[in-house]
Amino acid sequence: MRISTVTMYEQGVSAMNRQQADFTQVGQQIASGKSVVNPSDDPRAASRAVGVSQSLAVNEQQESSRTSARNSLGQEESVLNSVSDAIGSAKSMVVQAGNGTLSDADRESLASDLEGTYETLVGLGNTTDGNGTYLFSGYQDNAKAFSRTDAGDNVDTIGYEGDQGVKQQKIDSERSMKTSDTGSDVFMKFSSGSEYIAEAGEGNTGSMTFSGPDVRDATAGGYGDAYEIEFTENGAGDLEYTATNTNTGDSVTAEYTDGETIEFGGLAMTMEGEPADGDSLSVTQGGDMDEQQASLFKTIGDTINALRQPVETDADQAALDNTLSTASRKLDASLDNVLTTRASVGARMNELDALDDVGGNREIAYEQTRSDLVDLDYNSAISDYMLSQVGLQASQKSFADIQQMSLFQYLN
Repeated sequence: MRISTVTMYEQGVSAMNRQQADFTQVGQQIASGKSVVNPSDDPRAASRAVGVSQSLAVNEQQESSRTSARNSLGQEESVLNSVSDAIGSAKSMVVQAGNGTLSDADRESLASDLEGTYETLVGLGNTTDGNGTYLFSGYQDNAKAFSRTDAGDNVDTIGYEGDQGVKQQKIDSERSMKTSDTGSDVFMKFSSGSEYIAEAGEGNTGSMTFSGPDVRDATAGGYGDAYEIEFTENGAGDLEYTATNTNTGDSVTAEYTDGETIEFGGLAMTMEGEPADGDSLSVTQGGDMDEQQASLFKTIGDTINALRQPVETDADQAALDNTLSTASRKLDASLDNVLTTRASVGARMNELDALDDVGGNREIAYEQTRSDLVDLDYNSAISDYMLSQVGLQASQKSFADIQQMSLFQYLN
């Protein structure tokens, strides 16, 4: 077979180019540490690697979201801890104020101490994070959660100015988590299932005091409903009380006896002293109270105002005792609510830790998959590199030898 000189040159050049391309590709793989330098090297592996990289990026984003959520919850947990301490301090002062030997000056001193706790709670309610965002304002990041209204000689009235928006953050592919709680839920609400709380009517003028209500029979008809107890003079000089179920309208009327324990709706209350005609009591389950009734600020504010009133008559003492009795129960209910919220925050932080572990394991699996797809097997690559080098050198030597196979050399 005769082969033209042009053909031999073209084949030699082609062989050298092919060997040089193989040699260069293996060199690039070794330099980059990747078996797939360009998608054309292995389109299927490159495509899967892109998908795995995207999954890794999403996983990293979710990890970042969990860190942000943990920071928010950590700040809230710290504030709730301080709120719990403040409520405990307030409860201690309320109990101390119930000591019948205290003078007006002693109670004024307690009121001043309690006002300090009150201001502390207002400050905690308006806590901001490092970015100036209010923790308890719902979606109203830049608005104070609580504002005050001047109440004259009384303690300022505190109102909630945030909304009911609860911030949520996506912390995993199928899980979104609450990263905040509203100020109204923390400071102006009692947990469902809170015990009954009795309040004396604001216009009461008698010397009647109450203790309770205590639960006697939670299965009794009407248990769980709210009640209004009114005291009236029956026209014969005797006092009667009427306990009305405000949910159903049913009522019971009986003669009032000083020191008697009365029962209604599975509850029992003991009343002492002499109520005035028209005096009243409201009895409501804590969880059913509205924000105004359940407000922690109002509870403490009412107590401070009561402590600053001089006690000169039995009616004055009864008003103070009833206020302290109601405040004591409301503070207990507020503390239960804060502790419940704090437990919820702790549970959410525990869940974040668990999801971090899952995310870490997922990251390792993704990294392994991507490595299997595109990372280089150095043993194999170095072997290929040496082989390509030998092939390139052989093709170059072959081309050089072919160049020497010219008849003109023999003619010379």
